[in-house]
Amino acid sequence: MQLYTINTGYFKLDGGAMFGVVPKSIWHKLNPADENNMIRLAMRCLLIQDGKRLILIDNGIGEKQDSKFFSHYFLYGDDSLDKSLKLNGFSVDDITDVVLSHLHFDHCGGSISWNNDRTKFQTTFKNATYWIDEKHWAESQAPNPREKASFLKDNILPIQESGQLKLLKHGELFHPEIELLYSNGHTNNMIHPVIPYKNSKVIYLADVIPTMAHIPTAYVMGYDVRPLDTMIEKQRILKLAAEKNYILYFEHDPFHEACTVEQTEKGIRSKEILKLKDF
Repeated sequence: MQLYTINTGYFKLDGGAMFGVVPKSIWHKLNPADENNMIRLAMRCLLIQDGKRLILIDNGIGEKQDSKFFSHYFLYGDDSLDKSLKLNGFSVDDITDVVLSHLHFDHCGGSISWNNDRTKFQTTFKNATYWIDEKHWAESQAPNPREKASFLKDNILPIQESGQLKLLKHGELFHPEIELLYSNGHTNNMIHPVIPYKNSKVIYLADVIPTMAHIPTAYVMGYDVRPLDTMIEKQRILKLAAEKNYILYFEHDPFHEACTVEQTEKGIRSKEILKLKDF
């Protein structure tokens, strides 16, 4: 099984919202804010090559929304989904499976694109099966007020209309060797693939621990539906990673791609900072 880092671009969000109750005097040292209190964040996805299967986990914010929408998120940098796939020798047509950790727009926006004459939307990955947890899918169809703005119909409904959607029942796998962890708190029924890699395993964290700076228990986003549940889920995942020496893969960290963790006097903290290509 081969893994590839897929950088789909960078954006900015409010630093206070990203760190919740943690004071700015602390989080500013970890990810400095600009004059508008916005901090840099990545949209780092993961590509798994296993035999004839090419599996993409999440796909960034996409390119189909209008300029007003994108203006809220201050996109920057030259990385894109297409460029990153091409850099590794692939294209969107090569993808056989798209696994969506959850359906917030910065994780699934690349799922759907305009057709050539920009008259309707189509799936970006025409040869792929799209996998998502069935309970999370159901909630995206009738979202709670807190998450409603994150579930964009243009990102979601065309997947179902395409016939490429496959809903995962709890306990069902999209690949026999890739186990799935679930978390609640940021959203409900977010999935975290655990991928065998070079005598270890890589945990795709999505938004349960968006950056390495969010490893301490209290460092939880203000966007989370139930922050206390997020803390519990973080502790569970970090305990597993520390005991098994698993690799944590960060979707939103602008500085660090991955790390291992260890138990310290202050709790579980980062141990070794890593990049998949260095293995």
